Amino acid sequence: MRLLRALSFFVFVLNSCSNSISGPGNMGTQPSPEMRKEQIASEARGDFYYGRRYFVHKTRFWGYLREPGQPAHTAKLVIFNESKKHNPDRLPEAGPGKNYGYDHNYEYKIYGRYTRKPLYEPNSDQLLPEFQLFDYKLVSTHPGWLFTPSDHYHPAQITLLPRR
Repeated sequence: MRLLRALSFFVFVLNSCSNSISGPGNMGTQPSPEMRKEQIASEARGDFYYGRRYFVHKTRFWGYLREPGQPAHTAKLVIFNESKKHNPDRLPEAGPGKNYGYDHNYEYKIYGRYTRKPLYEPNSDQLLPEFQLFDYKLVSTHPGWLFTPSDHYHPAQITLLPRR
């Protein structure tokens, strides 16, 4: 019985350790966290948001928005209201050439406003804020990781969440 308890404890400790160890993710390890903080501190301010496209198959959210000068962990996952402007990748979901979601992890300046209307996204079972999109400008096609250098992206499930 003692051996079984000791073995169970050992397995628990190993599992706990493996869950707390975070190695490099699959979104790149650059920039360094210090460099990212410096970039955010020196980025342009204005009446816009920085948006990072986050594409997950079969979901209808667009991605994460944060205010200029604010760290990524303050970002909100949003659904765009496209009645005034279509989102940057409003393309067919299948077929030859570029498709909807081709711009995963692109960074944009996003112009618009929150409508204060929560929308239900059924495939991820979330209530998300609606954002009325007015315009956008591409900032970078390779901005690197989103929340931490250990971010792991999977196109079929939500894996990128802000760590508060």
